[in-house]
Amino acid sequence: MAILYQTTNMADATLRVALVPRADADLLVHRVATPGLAHGDAHWFITRSRSDAISLVHFTSLGMAQLTVCFVASHGEAGWQKPRPHSIRL
Repeated sequence: MAILYQTTNMADATLRVALVPRADADLLVHRVATPGLAHGDAHWFITRSRSDAISLVHFTSLGMAQLTVCFVASHGEAGWQKPRPHSIRL
């Protein structure tokens, strides 16, 4: 389940993410409005409460990122464009 908290401190992050154009993204992500709609790797709920989060995400430059993502407008577009790396945990 992808309930994420955006941290401003890279050292706190469990995942470093770069925002890229759709064609370059590993993962297409759809932001959902409630935690109950967050599921799998591609449907993210970004919470304001660190204690509610499953993962801590830091948005960073491409060179520092473990994962590249592009936010998409619809549920159906979301998903992996490249094979899911084993090291990625959301």
